[in-house]
Amino acid sequence: MKNTIFTGCGVATATPFRPDGTVNLKKYAEHIDELIQKGVDAIIVNGTTGESATLSDEEQYNIICCAKDVINHRVPLIAGAGSTNTSHAAKLALNARNAGADAILSVTPYYNKANENGILEHYNFITKWCQLPTIVYNVPSRTGLNIKPETDAKLSENPFIFAIKEASGNI
Repeated sequence: MKNTIFTGCGVATATPFRPDGTVNLKKYAEHIDELIQKGVDAIIVNGTTGESATLSDEEQYNIICCAKDVINHRVPLIAGAGSTNTSHAAKLALNARNAGADAILSVTPYYNKANENGILEHYNFITKWCQLPTIVYNVPSRTGLNIKPETDAKLSENPFIFAIKEASGNI
């Protein structure tokens, strides 16, 4: 049986920006600290809520580092590491590990509509490189692809895949 990454309420954080479009890490740090003080059980950064698709790899890395420093082992840090490009998703996941994330959240490849084997290969490649607990993010309304229960079962055989964020609307 796999260990639990976290229990309770994990909050996906929005990314604050300055008027010039740069990330405001000071405000971000304040927001994360406030969430922890109010009792959240995990912090999730660089997800779709945090505008990850509009951030550079460097900005995403800096956000993870900022969050890690503020969290200071008080709650788990889960970092988004998703891309339709498997190699890029793996790079983001490795960056997350190097920045100190405790786990990653990775969306299914969007637009390309991978078959079951493609989904399995995508996640196996990512986890091989980052070797962090991974949460698969199934959100077909955004990706155009729904992970079937049979595929979930196969994904669960991967020792690094710990959970699924199920957003299909059909439990």
